[in-house]
Amino acid sequence: MSRQLLSSGSPFEAQVGYSRAVVQGDWCFVAGTTGSDPETKVMPESVADQAANALTTIGRALEQGGFSFADVVRATYYITDAAYWDEIGPPLGAVFGDIRPAATCIVAGLIKPDMKIEIEVTAFRG
Repeated sequence: MSRQLLSSGSPFEAQVGYSRAVVQGDWCFVAGTTGSDPETKVMPESVADQAANALTTIGRALEQGGFSFADVVRATYYITDAAYWDEIGPPLGAVFGDIRPAATCIVAGLIKPDMKIEIEVTAFRG
């Protein structure tokens, strides 16, 4: 079974030693993804905008591996404040509303103070 390492070009991938996503057989594991703008690399203030940006980056990684959001079976959301829950609902619902993967939301600290959300997903194509 082949293993495919996918990169988004982030300098953190080489620095820390990880892949944006790993495809192994019928599975795609997308690393935790924060919300900087995929084009400008600027982190927006709004947690909803950060969530939307993270989903854009995740969508690109899934496509690069031959998957789509419809293949996502597991999603984990890390937010730095429980009060963000209501704000992230619309961008998450827009992508996952009909897919409805198994999901978990955890309140946790992230590695940079401007990061408010990190999202990771697992997809299965079977």
